Parts: sequence; structure tokens; C-alpha cells
Amino acid sequence: MSTDVSTAADRDPGAALRIAYSPCPNDTFVFDAWAHGRVPGAPALDVTFADIDVTNGMAERGELDVLKVSYAVLPWVLGEYALLPCGGALGRGCGPLVLAREPGLDLAGRTVAVPSERSTAYLLFRLWAADVLPDGVGKVVVLPFHEIMPAVRDGRVDAGLVIHEARFTYRDYGLHCLADMGEHWETTTGLPIPLGAIIARRSLGPETLRALAESARTSVRMAWDDPEASRPYVRAHAQELDPAVADQHIGLYVNEFTADLGEDGYAAVRGLLTRAAAEGLVPAVAPDALAFP
Repeated sequence: MSTDVSTAADRDPGAALRIAYSPCPNDTFVFDAWAHGRVPGAPALDVTFADIDVTNGMAERGELDVLKVSYAVLPWVLGEYALLPCGGALGRGCGPLVLAREPGLDLAGRTVAVPSERSTAYLLFRLWAADVLPDGVGKVVVLPFHEIMPAVRDGRVDAGLVIHEARFTYRDYGLHCLADMGEHWETTTGLPIPLGAIIARRSLGPETLRALAESARTSVRMAWDDPEASRPYVRAHAQELDPAVADQHIGLYVNEFTADLGEDGYAAVRGLLTRAAAEGLVPAVAPDALAFP
């Protein structure tokens, strides 16, 4: 597997498509069959593993052909990339959490670690804060998501915004949940929580984009049909995550919206970007920008 992050200009049409996604269990579960050539007729992939903050930056710089990114970064990249209608992460009961060492900590004036200022987690945090923290927080610092809980535990930051399997493990660090961003989102909108998106370069053309979407959809269905087949890939990249936690992670983040965004999924994405634009957090997105070729 490649770790090259060079730009995608002048790509050889016969070359493998360069893709970047995280080493988290949901992504390796979804892409296992495709990455290992088990999806019939699917384009070959040259895989880069990268944290979401890195892939968001790659998308903004126009690197690689296909990327897993935060939905929050879409307003900056939809000119060059199209949103695929499958392969990403949406759901219910799976939102980011704000954690602290002390239960009920007042966040006014505090330092909060976040996984990326362009992450959906941070956007949901800002929408939540606009409703419940009139005085705001003191300072936001960006850390790789796996460093956030240790930083909170060790007192290097006052609180942390966490994602992924941290929902299942934060108590092991002696931490307390101050607020659930997904719960706030679902309560105020009634929509599923949009987290991670799969995007592909528009210049690949409609035929290739449709082939990519079908390949992603087939790959996730193959993973559901034979979960054991993906286990070696998941475990190899799960950063020593307990297998039971990895299974919980997959069960929460890989769901019907991964196979197809559907009406509710698209409504959730539009709702997030519309609300965020109204708050001045992201640029407005054109009505047809999310349409798939």
C-alpha cells in the first residue's frame, strides 16, 4: 500500500486510482474487499492511510482521486470533487462527545482539543456551542484524534472533542461526558448525523464516478456478507484496538447509510451545510452541488 501524497495532475488513465481513508475499523471494513481486488470489475486502488485532518487537507489541495473526508469540508472542495452516494459514515447515536476530567465542567474560557477545525465533529460542536455556550470556549487546539483523551486525562487541555471508538473507551481514561453533539443534532433536526463522506474527482467523468459508487456499495455488502474476511485488514490497522471495541465501532458507523445515503442521508448533509452557512461557519453550497452524476 502506498503512502504517497503527490498531486493528482496528469494521472495515467490506466493506473490505479489513488485513494485515502483512515485506518479506523469502519473504513478498513468498508474498503477491504475493494482494496484487495475481490470486487468484480472494480477499479484498482492505490491506498494511503491518513487521519481525517490530513485527508481534509488533501482534498482542499486537490490531491488524490478518491478521499474519505469530513462532511464539513465539502463547501471548500465540491468544485473539484463529487460526493459519492455511499461508502461514508452517517448514523444515529454515533455523534462526537465532549469529554473532561470533571463532570459538569463549565467550558467558558477553557481549552478544548478537537480532531480538525474542518471536521464535521468540530462543526457539530460549533453549532452546539452556538445554542448552549453563549460565552464560547477560551481556546481550541487541533490534535490527532487518538491523542485527545490522553491530553485531557493528563491535564494538557481542559476538555476534548472525541470521535470514533472513543465513545466506548473514554471511561477507561477516567473521563466524563459533558455533552453529546449527535444527541443535540438529532434532537434539534430529527435527522441522522453526517460524519464522513467519500468524494471523487469530477474530472474522472460520470462513468468512472458511477463505477466507483457501485464498487464501494458492493465492497460494503461483501463485508456484511462475510465479516470474517475483513478481520485481518481491520486488525492490522486498528492501532491495537481491542477486537470487541473494533466490532462495536463497525456496528455503529457502518449501516444502511453506508450502502446508500438515501433521502434522509442527503437531507442530513444539506441540513448540516445549510445550518453551518447560516451561522457563518462555512461558505454556502449551491443547490445542485451534492447531486451525483
